[in-house]
Amino acid sequence: MKKLLLTGLTLTAVGMLAACGGGKADQGSAAADSKADTKAQASADGETAISLWTYPVGKWGDAATVDGIVKKFNEKHPEIKVTVEYLDYQNGDDQINTAIEGKQAPDIVLEGPERLVANWGTKGLMVDLKDMFEKDAASDIYDRVKSACESPEGAYYEYPAFMVAHCMAINKTMFEKANALQYLDLDSHTWSTEDFLKAVQAVYDSGQQNVGAIYCASQGGDQGTRALVNNLYSGTFTDKDHTKYTADSPENIKALQAIVDQAGLNFDPSIAGGDEITLFRNGTLAMSFCWNASQQTNTDNGAAGLTNAGDEIIPMLFPSDDKVTELCGGIWGYGVFNNGDEKKIEAAKTFIDFVCNDESEVKESVKASGFFPVRPSVTGVYEGTDNAETMKLFEDKFMPSMGDYYQVTKGWTTARTEWWNMLQRIGTGGDVATEVATFTKNANAAAAQ
Repeated sequence: MKKLLLTGLTLTAVGMLAACGGGKADQGSAAADSKADTKAQASADGETAISLWTYPVGKWGDAATVDGIVKKFNEKHPEIKVTVEYLDYQNGDDQINTAIEGKQAPDIVLEGPERLVANWGTKGLMVDLKDMFEKDAASDIYDRVKSACESPEGAYYEYPAFMVAHCMAINKTMFEKANALQYLDLDSHTWSTEDFLKAVQAVYDSGQQNVGAIYCASQGGDQGTRALVNNLYSGTFTDKDHTKYTADSPENIKALQAIVDQAGLNFDPSIAGGDEITLFRNGTLAMSFCWNASQQTNTDNGAAGLTNAGDEIIPMLFPSDDKVTELCGGIWGYGVFNNGDEKKIEAAKTFIDFVCNDESEVKESVKASGFFPVRPSVTGVYEGTDNAETMKLFEDKFMPSMGDYYQVTKGWTTARTEWWNMLQRIGTGGDVATEVATFTKNANAAAAQ
């Protein structure tokens, strides 16, 4: 079985890995002073202390940036003290679960519906934020976003702040060398499944052994591999009602088999999504399946939109048999743990309202994420910035392809683990149909609990 043997991988700071569900927060020297104490009580002068725990969503994982936001909040609300703890996607869930078990959950957490709604919300741990959705500022939140924040029972366990549609990308220089650009529509950033496979073969034949990596060391960045598989032959991951997993469809089995059979598309159980980005940037890979706007604008290792060697990076929609692509989306926002203190709950809502709705702050909060607003009335976020042209490209060409937010399906945590376990087994020689059936069985067993 084809497999990448990528030894001696040195991970460099690629930034914004949270966009692909991996990577660690850039906490900086100020992080030590920001660690939350969830047991903090109101001070003698009437100050209410609340804690914010944040996964590394863009610069919301950067202490200097977040400290600046908190400072502006305190200028308007000096009566509320906000402490911050920075999480990473490798250990963050364990940290929160441990805090929950110890009755020390944070007051606010920044994450997505898959955790806030489908996990902690369904367990009765979160505050219903329905009253915040009844305010004028929330009236134009996109329906697809609002529905993802709502539980089946009609409670809102997330107040959304920003969103993105995840895509893929190619190294233009490598494709030019292989005469493979002919298979891409660079105006629409689309390609058919047939043309995608032809392009991969052409790049492989040009001497590039590792064209693309099916990374599966962990769940980080798994939206990329799911989108690749689901789009190739128009398969689905769940049903429309988000009641069961449908990855065992003939379309998905066909897609996975095509990936297995295609030279240059190599499985590697040793690398995760963040590793794949690094390998793409350093020229080991000719394409990345773990990409989005924040990756395109990242300058950690050089100029935005270029590899470490200076090759142009072209973002692409995932290939599909009908050229109609559904991209996996990310929706990030704030949830409030119900710690039984109404004063803290109201203070938490005040903070959320500030970063999401205050006219002086909402654009800056979105900009810090590197993504896009969840309300069409919030415009011009990136006007006048160095990234304005790139962000307009993603807004026009990629965001309209954001598909169904199926991550709220029950059993999601188990399904994510089962997905990369399945890819590992396929990558080491497992029969595709058998392994897909195992995945679907285990995921649906979790969904039924």
